[in-house]
Amino acid sequence: MRVMSKKRSVSLQFKISSIYIITNLLVMIVNIVLLIGINNMSGRLDMVYQDNLHLNELSDALGIVQDNMTDYLNAKTTDSLEDYYRSEQDYRMMVSELNEKITGVPFDRMERNIKNMSEYYLEEVGQTIEAKRGRNVEKYRVHYEKATQMYEYTGAYITNLNLEKFRTNSERYSDLLKRFRLFESVSLVAMLLVMASNVCIIIRFVGTIISPLKKLAGSANEVAKGNFDIELLPVETEDEVGVVTGAFNSMVVSIGRYIERIRESMEAERALKERELLMEGHLKDARLKYLQAQINPHFLFNTLNAGAQLAMMEGADRTYDYVQKVAQFYRYNMKKSEEMVTIAEEIEMVDSYIYILNVRFAGDIHYEKQVDQSLLLVEMPGMILQPIVENCVNHGIREMGDAGMIWLSLYGKGDKVCISIKDNGIGMSEETIHKVMSGAYREESMAAGSNGIGMDNVISRMKLFTGREDVMVIKSEGKDKGTEVCLYLWKEREIQ
Repeated sequence: MRVMSKKRSVSLQFKISSIYIITNLLVMIVNIVLLIGINNMSGRLDMVYQDNLHLNELSDALGIVQDNMTDYLNAKTTDSLEDYYRSEQDYRMMVSELNEKITGVPFDRMERNIKNMSEYYLEEVGQTIEAKRGRNVEKYRVHYEKATQMYEYTGAYITNLNLEKFRTNSERYSDLLKRFRLFESVSLVAMLLVMASNVCIIIRFVGTIISPLKKLAGSANEVAKGNFDIELLPVETEDEVGVVTGAFNSMVVSIGRYIERIRESMEAERALKERELLMEGHLKDARLKYLQAQINPHFLFNTLNAGAQLAMMEGADRTYDYVQKVAQFYRYNMKKSEEMVTIAEEIEMVDSYIYILNVRFAGDIHYEKQVDQSLLLVEMPGMILQPIVENCVNHGIREMGDAGMIWLSLYGKGDKVCISIKDNGIGMSEETIHKVMSGAYREESMAAGSNGIGMDNVISRMKLFTGREDVMVIKSEGKDKGTEVCLYLWKEREIQ
């Protein structure tokens, strides 16, 4: 008995899923590591010029304090005094953030000096403002000159520190940028290595999975050539491939036995074949009769009979017109039902159909049309309008005698082309309209033996042609109120 290991009993779906999960997990881990590294490098790059930005803001705040002080000294208004106090408070908060520790780092010493100078400057500015408010001109001038001098010293010191830090930060930025470029290269190499590893893993795993299938395909190819004396394949796994291999072995054995039985019954098969040929002849004859039955014999008989009456009563000219209309109708019916035509061709078809019906019914059907000539070249499927007119005649106005009326209208409505076919017949109920639009009415007609082109056929072909659902609307106000069928096409299908 063959003993299968637990590993080999794993399903094919699990093996393929494992390959997918392992390879994608490797890619995800590498991407997370690279993303963390990139974010770290980006953060360090963003922090390079933070010191310069802070010093620029400090310099701007110092200038605002000086300007607001000068404005107050010149104008001595409440608004200018409030502006000064506000800017002085802002600048004092920014100065408080400067380093005041005593260290051997030059930048730290410069920041400490700026802080001390700023505090001295703010003190002199405050005394200047107080002297101005107290109208002590001599004291005001002394403090103002000291404040202005400290303003210039402090501004120059901030500028020097800013330039020194900018130079140092530029060197740091260049170094970080080089490291970032190096990190990009390392990341690219890492991704390529991971992709190569994934490809190797996939090729190895897929090769393990596909190898039994290749053997199975080779044996199946030999069987397809008629060689049933092949060696049965060993079943190496218990997954789906193993099951198929076992089933294939059983099939080969069964087919071999079946061929032997076929050879023994060859003579009987020949006799059976002769009987099948005879039955096929009968089947072809039955199919021919079925195709002949597809022609509407009632309509064809009436139209040809009417043509014969015209030939007898009125002479050859009207007979020619009538027969020509009939010929055009059937020729269009046979050739255009699966083709794209223009609205002009479809309306011409309706004209011929109404003409034929009026010959049959002694002109009882009144027909009017109102057509926008600019829309006649819009494309539509063939054999669409005639089935609708036929429904108007058969189900709407047939029992009305010479009072029946059909109107055909063609007009534009925005980007739509509307074709309206309306009668003054018995009308339709909401239930019947719903059946027609859903196709249920067609099923009832087929059950009753009708073999014409149903409205569901018209609706389906219009939907396929336009690629839209809103292709037809049926309106009826109730019993004896007539029915209107509106078809919708789009001007984009116009032949240029």
